[in-house]
Order: sequence, then structure tokens, then C-alpha cells
Amino acid sequence: MPYDTREDAQKEYTLKIPQHHHCRKCGKAFVGEGYYCSDECKKTDGEQARKSLRKYIIIVAALWIVTIAAIIVVGI
Repeated sequence: MPYDTREDAQKEYTLKIPQHHHCRKCGKAFVGEGYYCSDECKKTDGEQARKSLRKYIIIVAALWIVTIAAIIVVGI
């Protein structure tokens, strides 16, 4: 069956995808509420976020210590 336009042909092959979310940890599509597809993804993502925050705090603290030490040394 010939189509009048390219849009007509494309409409026939377009699939309807139900409303869904993508997991923040693994990227898997899921239907439901929340940000994670499973409790395991939620737990592991939380642990990873805490580790990243800890590293960030250590780096910032080290930079402050170096800055204060430099001010004291140059000031003397």
C-alpha cells in the first residue's frame, strides 16, 4: 500500500511507549514512582554518594590547611 507522504508511513511504525522513569543508578527504564528501579540501586547509589562527599570534604579541608599554612609562612 503506497503512502501519500513520508509522515503517513512514519505514523504507522511509531510505537506508543508508556509513561516511565529511568533509574538514577543503572539507567534502566521502569514504570512506577521514585528515582530508582529497585532497593539495591537505591542503596548502592546512596553509598556511592556518601563516598564522593567524604572525598570532597577531605580535599576542601586539605586546601584550607595548605592556604592557612601558606599565609602563616609568608606572613613571618
